[in-house]
Amino acid sequence: MLLRNRDEVEPVTFSDAKGVEMRPLITDKQGAPHFAMRVFDLTPGGHTPHHTHAWEHVVYIIRGTGTVLGQEGERPLRPGDAVLLAPNETHQFRAGAEGVQMICCVPNQ
Repeated sequence: MLLRNRDEVEPVTFSDAKGVEMRPLITDKQGAPHFAMRVFDLTPGGHTPHHTHAWEHVVYIIRGTGTVLGQEGERPLRPGDAVLLAPNETHQFRAGAEGVQMICCVPNQ
């Protein structure tokens, strides 16, 4: 068994995003053979890049509000929402005025 606390994981930032920190809680580096669990914190007005990739991922909103921009347009996000993004679906997460925190699970690369 592995137990890790978000506050004990060093944040990662991205040059092509604004106001985004990611903490890789559990990945292949900790022995997870298939999936990675990451926590993202977006500051108010922050956003991920508008991007796509070949794998699916699921996202769960912990706190705050924002929007997700996908192929179907922009959708609001609030705590308790879950999002499934299909492989090759172009998307972007945007934080609202209070920021947003979310869990994102993806296959290990």
